[in-house]
Amino acid sequence: ISECDWSSDVCSSDLLLNFMAKVKSKYVCQNCGYENPKWLGKCPECLQWNTFVEEIEEKMTPRQESLAKQASRSTSRPVSINSIAPKREERFSTSIPELDRVLGGGVIPGSLVLVGGDPGIGKSTLLLQVSNNVAETGKKVLYISGEESENQIKMRAKRLKISSDNLYIYTENNLAAIELQIAEVEPDMVIVDSIQTMISPEINSAPGTISQIKEGTSKFMKISKSKSISTFIVGHVTKEGALAGPKLLEHMVDTVLYFEGERYNTYRLLRAVKNRFGSTNELGVFEMKSDGLVELENPSKVLIAEKPNDVSGSVIVSTVEGTRSMLLELQALVAPTNFGYPRRTTTGVDNNRVALILAVLEKVIGMQVQSQDVFVNIIGGLRINEPSMDLGIALAIASSFRNIPVDASVVVTGEIGLTGELRTVSFIEKRIMECEKLGFKKMVIPKGNYLEEFKKDYRIELVPVYNLRQAIREVLGG
Repeated sequence: ISECDWSSDVCSSDLLLNFMAKVKSKYVCQNCGYENPKWLGKCPECLQWNTFVEEIEEKMTPRQESLAKQASRSTSRPVSINSIAPKREERFSTSIPELDRVLGGGVIPGSLVLVGGDPGIGKSTLLLQVSNNVAETGKKVLYISGEESENQIKMRAKRLKISSDNLYIYTENNLAAIELQIAEVEPDMVIVDSIQTMISPEINSAPGTISQIKEGTSKFMKISKSKSISTFIVGHVTKEGALAGPKLLEHMVDTVLYFEGERYNTYRLLRAVKNRFGSTNELGVFEMKSDGLVELENPSKVLIAEKPNDVSGSVIVSTVEGTRSMLLELQALVAPTNFGYPRRTTTGVDNNRVALILAVLEKVIGMQVQSQDVFVNIIGGLRINEPSMDLGIALAIASSFRNIPVDASVVVTGEIGLTGELRTVSFIEKRIMECEKLGFKKMVIPKGNYLEEFKKDYRIELVPVYNLRQAIREVLGG
């Protein structure tokens, strides 16, 4: 400004305004990413309270504008899809078959995977085990932690019996320093625990804010794609169970995995809610033990091992998650209510689905449950939303209401319509084979799934039924 000719009209406007301009800021909702120039108590987009955080809004420097213009004049041109030579990406295994199944057969080089789950559920433990397994195959793995010290990670690694020379630990949350170390180490896989702790020095906001999370994910995506490094990012979840940060994060990454389970139960489920390289219907089942997560190759045998005999309200249900058939124990308790409004409590199943089935039982079957408290639970702390659970829920409720036990050698499956009809389910042959393998003698299935050749192909007795009334008669009698 001292070099400016103040007598000239050329100087006054732009230079003086840029010099005297105030630093602009904006308020961003940390739940959904909604932006507003002023602070608001309640977000008008997601309707959450006290989620706005002030963030500095920086303008591009002349050099950044110049670089942006150069990038816009890139020499790349659109090409015909037929002229693109396909390049097959060879997957590599994590040596954990349950995780490989959920990923679609293994890890794709250059893929970006986001892993979310409740605190203490086992995300860091699983990824540390994956790091060691991959490092044991000769690949170089860099484990970046912004939450734990080197000594803390070493203590956990010792408990998990992890000691690979190809596994490198780096405790840092500065993205600039991390980028330099990735370039120096040249790893085949990077683990980031967690993205909420990463901070970019270019952004004037605290770690965990929307801007920092977006910048961190964008940075790791660029590194992953440009250097063909497989990257796993740990993401925190909100109290509602959704991934913390804007939905934009889920769109940026290639795969989104959710690690689920009751914190005080030993069983854990790994699901894919997005996967560009495989199916989103697969399910991995693990058990948390003192020496880490152990995969359950036959979860059905474990989940039904403690089913009580000659007790009403307990039913074995056949369900399918992805390509895996599983047998679960479903329990129901029906008791007279002590209040004016009966309770409907569910664990592991959709509460609305149970309400629908209760309405069908009352309207079609004539079961007077309007004055009864109803409790439904899936044993093992699992959560299943497959429609084939309907028949099991209905029979468990009817069994408890009438106080008639269900034979322990009987398995049921089927979806119930609003008129009480039983609708067909998918993968019926896989369900039958699983039941036969575990020694069950009788299986109740929808009539639409029954084929004549089933009579000679299976040793288990198959009972096809048309509707819920017929199913109750077959299982409970009367």
